[in-house]
Amino acid sequence: MDEQALLGLNPNADSNFRQRALAYFEQLKISPDAWQVCAEALAQRTYSDDHIKFFCFQVLEHQVKYKYSELTTAQQQLIRETLISWLQAQMLNHQPEKTFIRNKAAQVFALLFVTEYLTKWPKFFFDILSVVDLNPRGVDLYLRILMAIDSELVDRDVVHTSEEARRNTLIKDTMREQCIPNLVESWYQILQNYQYTNSEVTCQCLEVVGAYVSWIDLSLIANDRFINMLLGHMSIEVLREEACDCLFEIVNKGMDPVDKMKLVESLCQVLQTAGFFSIDQEEDVDFLARFSKLVNGMGQSLIVSWTKLIKNGDIKNAQEALQAIETKVALMLQLLIHEDDDISSNIIGFCYDYLHILKQLTVLSDQQKTNVEAIMLAVMKKLTYDEEYNFENEGEDEAMFVEYRKQLKLLLDRLAQVSPELLLASVRRVFSSTLQNWQTTRFMEVEVAIRLLYMLAEALPVSHGAHFSGDVSKASALQDMMRTLVTSGVSSYQHTSVTLEFFETVVRYEKFFTVEPQHIPYVLMAFLDHRGLRHSSAKVRSRTAYLFSRFVKSLNKQMNPFIEDILNRIQDLLALSPPENGYQSLLSSDDQLFIYETAGVLIVNSEYPAERKQALMRNLLTPLMEKFKILLEKLMMAQDEERQASLADCLNHAVGFASRTSKAFSNKQTVKQCGCSEVYLDCLQTFLPALSCPLQKDILRSGVRTFLHRMIICLEEEVLPFIPSASEHMLKDCEAKDLQEFIPLINQITAKFKIQVSPFLQQMFMPLLHAIFEVLRRPAEENDQSAALEKQMLRRSYFAFLQTVTGSGMSEVIANQGAENVEQVLFTIIQGAVDYPDPIAQKTCFIILSKLVELWGGKDGPVGFADFVYKHIVPACFLAPLKQTFDLADAQTVLALSECAVTLKTIHLKRGPECVQYLQQEYLPSLQVAPEIIQEFCQALQQPDAKVFKNYLKVFFQRAKP
Repeated sequence: MDEQALLGLNPNADSNFRQRALAYFEQLKISPDAWQVCAEALAQRTYSDDHIKFFCFQVLEHQVKYKYSELTTAQQQLIRETLISWLQAQMLNHQPEKTFIRNKAAQVFALLFVTEYLTKWPKFFFDILSVVDLNPRGVDLYLRILMAIDSELVDRDVVHTSEEARRNTLIKDTMREQCIPNLVESWYQILQNYQYTNSEVTCQCLEVVGAYVSWIDLSLIANDRFINMLLGHMSIEVLREEACDCLFEIVNKGMDPVDKMKLVESLCQVLQTAGFFSIDQEEDVDFLARFSKLVNGMGQSLIVSWTKLIKNGDIKNAQEALQAIETKVALMLQLLIHEDDDISSNIIGFCYDYLHILKQLTVLSDQQKTNVEAIMLAVMKKLTYDEEYNFENEGEDEAMFVEYRKQLKLLLDRLAQVSPELLLASVRRVFSSTLQNWQTTRFMEVEVAIRLLYMLAEALPVSHGAHFSGDVSKASALQDMMRTLVTSGVSSYQHTSVTLEFFETVVRYEKFFTVEPQHIPYVLMAFLDHRGLRHSSAKVRSRTAYLFSRFVKSLNKQMNPFIEDILNRIQDLLALSPPENGYQSLLSSDDQLFIYETAGVLIVNSEYPAERKQALMRNLLTPLMEKFKILLEKLMMAQDEERQASLADCLNHAVGFASRTSKAFSNKQTVKQCGCSEVYLDCLQTFLPALSCPLQKDILRSGVRTFLHRMIICLEEEVLPFIPSASEHMLKDCEAKDLQEFIPLINQITAKFKIQVSPFLQQMFMPLLHAIFEVLRRPAEENDQSAALEKQMLRRSYFAFLQTVTGSGMSEVIANQGAENVEQVLFTIIQGAVDYPDPIAQKTCFIILSKLVELWGGKDGPVGFADFVYKHIVPACFLAPLKQTFDLADAQTVLALSECAVTLKTIHLKRGPECVQYLQQEYLPSLQVAPEIIQEFCQALQQPDAKVFKNYLKVFFQRAKP
């Protein structure tokens, strides 16, 4: 062995040594006999360094896993002997090997087992047991090997090939026949021998039993001697958690419903007698969490049995199963209400399924009704935050509680399905009593009371939030609670969680304000003052900005009396905060977007005449334009890159805010009807000069481009005069990403205005193409993945542009570019269809080719196009699918093939018998296609139903490919 390289295995070695060790490992992996050196080193205990021993096992592992079949019978025998002699040596060692070495050794044993057990080493387990006997070190390794074998055979997380899956099934079948009873006997002996003296080995053995029980005969484990021993372990502190998990696996095993019921009931009886059901006496929460999981498993198993028995019509046993379930409910409730959330969380599955049973029963007994109420109270109590919850800096514990709350919400929804009236009455009771005295109540109780009202909206579903019409008693109960919420003054409670819950609930039940609009001013004030948008907490301000925009949008009909007042009050929140004044604005720029959108909605949906709307919109947007001009001048002069970036950000926000206000317009309320065109055209004129700014052009262009997209929708043809100069600026010194983002803008204009923009398109067509080709031709590093991806995306965008032009009936834009340019464009489409293994682009190329054939492929098409069809388009339809990279199992590729079929059908449609003749007599024979297949192909092509030909073409290429 290269001793120098081995030094690099130590985790503290310097990077040069580590590199050398890695290189040495790679070298040993490919060397045909290096594994023998490692095997010898292990068998003769040449090295005492742990990292070298681990390294030797890694080399052996690689040999067994990837190169075992290349070894001679004698070499395979050598590996078996090496492992057994290493195992024997472990019995005599003063100190056991480190855990990571034992685990790696177990993995190598397991790999060898799955490779050899069915053929060369059927006595694998007997050989190992004869070496280890009951020696504690040997037993430890034997149990680790069993766990490694289990994970090789049944671990759901490991992806196996179908060949491996078949092999694993065969191994398990053979083990069940030949050695499982002996293995089970060995486990029993280990447990009996070590249960009081070696807790580590005992726990390992319990883990093995739990793992194997899922696929061996249950009667070998679920019998008196085993179960009694496990129940004994439940009373030994160091063993009881593992014993609990082991019992859980036994209970979880699939079996006959009546047998399962008997097994669970006998287990429960013993556990109850032993005092395990007295939860309040138990202080060890880790054990209780495992016990809760066990009770959950028992409860869910009984429910599965009940479901199967009902399905089979076995009413008598189903009744017994239900009785058994009912007797566990008291215990379930104790666990559900436990102050430790892990214990509570582990029982939720049983609770949820129990409610599902009650939902299916036509009549509930008094006891069942009491149970439902008890679950409801438990959920309400457990939803409550505890004192430790950190609202300002939420970490892992807080995230776990949020997840746990989601589980409780599912229970609440299920409760609503079982008894909506009871849920409504319980929530109302809690809500009313809490809000009556909210000033003297702790924040978590106030929060949960409002939260419950919020949750009712989803638990008691209605269509389109119509909670305040229909069922009178429900509507009036919700109305009462909402009235209390907005009139009680609870929005002034000094805790962020209560404040946020207030606003969330107000927005969730916005329909309440159409029934009682007199409360709107009060809620608006809450949004606008220190309780909402001016709250001391940034988190509250941010969320309120979003909720405020939703509130105003949903109630826009009721907003008219308050519009000017709101616009005045939010004036300071609209200010564009420039980077230099150090002033920390109340809202982030993302939050301000919502405020601008809200302002837009208020103006556009108001009942004011167009002149008033225009004036208000101008008031809203003029400050942005003025600020924009000043900041752009400052940017042009800025030297420092950091300052340039912050100015560009600020300019981008200004454009973004103006864009956002335009979201308020709709088909019913267009920019024109509101008299606002002029204001937005002014904005355009203000923002477009940013395109020629040489600094920070990425961020500036992206903002202005987005604004243009919006204006094309809002201003329609009024935007057209601005497009040519904007395009010219955006095409100057651009990168792949710029072009990729610019093309959708041109596509949008082309698809929307069609013939109106034909002169503009004709003019900028070749400049755009030259810019694209120039970027695509740039050399890139061979392994530069991101550059390759950018080029692929640009190619897709280019073809999407051609598709838009041809699909919008504008093929003359291409035709008028001069013969040489037209030819160049056509060849790029053929190239895209055939040469690049990108099915998305290929599909687009075939769509373009079909369209061009449809437009130009007739007798009166452009001179030479018919020739091009036969020389290039027809071959492309065959060469593309014949490529190795054209994968017919891939969904995107199948779509590309489908468009290829459409292209061939279109050629046949336009050229008629001439096309068939060309395929029959010239093209297909040149590909060496057999005459009978040619005949079959041409018949399929001439079928009137296009689908028939599409299906045929797929089969044709599947046969043609090697």
